[in-house]
Amino acid sequence: MSTRLLLLEDDPAIARTVAYALERDGLQVTHCLLVQDARQQMQRHPFDLLVLDVGLPDGNGLDLLRDVRHGQAAAALRLRQTTPVLMLSARGEELDRVLGLELGADDYLAKPFSPRELAARARALLRRAAAPPTSPFSPFSPCQSTPRSTPFHDDPQGQRVQLHGHALALTRREYRLLSCLLAGAGRIHSRAALLTAAWGDDSESTDRTVDTHIKTLRAKLREVDPATDYIVTHRGMGYSIEV
Repeated sequence: MSTRLLLLEDDPAIARTVAYALERDGLQVTHCLLVQDARQQMQRHPFDLLVLDVGLPDGNGLDLLRDVRHGQAAAALRLRQTTPVLMLSARGEELDRVLGLELGADDYLAKPFSPRELAARARALLRRAAAPPTSPFSPFSPCQSTPRSTPFHDDPQGQRVQLHGHALALTRREYRLLSCLLAGAGRIHSRAALLTAAWGDDSESTDRTVDTHIKTLRAKLREVDPATDYIVTHRGMGYSIEV
């Protein structure tokens, strides 16, 4: 079965160029001009990767991203919550990138961009999504497991974590970060180590990407346990989790 990709882009010229580059790599591309069209396509077909523009005539790609990362909305759209998402935008400001990452985007590419670079990033996201889930940070992570009694339950096979019996709604990156922290609970993990654990050695992400995902993780943990701040920042060193 061929790999299906949904491209949400309102500029026909950009869409044709991007679709050509992706189809040369053997991907089956479905192009939509509007958010509503994209929603309808996702209700009809499962997709392996989403490439979403931010500014669109009938809405915002970030709103669609938010729905994709929300459990019930993702199910209605026939998507896994962990379906990789690559955001596109003519706006290169840091705020837009941070917002996209906080909402659960796996990568972000600012226009103008090279179609070859987009195709390479798409391949990387698909490759990581297809990696065996036996361990979220194997074989490239420096994290090592330290068994102990905690309020967390980590399920590596399902890539899920529970806190006090409540399942956390985590993206794939958030899961890998949290699982790495839990495996070495009480130890300080550098940003570089966490970046490798969650994104791999071939990632072009930065330390700021780790900070953004840690911020989102903290918010999700507080939703379950508002009284406890589990993740500790060690200035100039990294992060640890206290359980």
